[in-house]
Amino acid sequence: MRDLVYYVAVSLDGYIAAPDGNFDAFPVEGDHMSVLLSEFTDAVPAHVLSAIEMQAPIDRFDTVIQGWNSYAVALAEGIERPYAHLREYVATSSHTEAPDGVTFTPDALATVRELKQEQGKDIYLCGGGELAGGLLPEIDRLILKRNPVVLGDGIRLFGHADATTVHFTLERCRSFRSGVIVEEYRRSDR
Repeated sequence: MRDLVYYVAVSLDGYIAAPDGNFDAFPVEGDHMSVLLSEFTDAVPAHVLSAIEMQAPIDRFDTVIQGWNSYAVALAEGIERPYAHLREYVATSSHTEAPDGVTFTPDALATVRELKQEQGKDIYLCGGGELAGGLLPEIDRLILKRNPVVLGDGIRLFGHADATTVHFTLERCRSFRSGVIVEEYRRSDR
């Protein structure tokens, strides 16, 4: 069975973006970048891969699901398929006309449950926080790129999810001179 993997950059105080959705405070240079680009290439947007002359090996993820606000970041730049190398799903109940190659879904939880039953690579949960909170019952692994910055306020890692206790076990933790720490967790309460 495929895993749903929430792979996301996060501040020290648990925010994935500033209140306005901006995530420019997270460092995009430093020794952590070679690991992110080599081990998590599938999670790099297609236009970025093209700009740095790389191709996604599709060895980790073959499907991505993201919330409308995350998807809208690419749309604002004129990019309709930010992850053109993956099967793309966007959780939205207010938009119905998806571009070719993208599937809009009003029920992300049901969609993820169906996708997890298929054969294939893992499913990349790109964001945002509200979507992650809604999909928490199905998240199998967390890969957190913990950045050495405090935002003070913003979009929470799991949005406004209801109070709950979900257990994860730390499987791997790597720290870099840049101050970024990559933490890999597996769900342990199933």
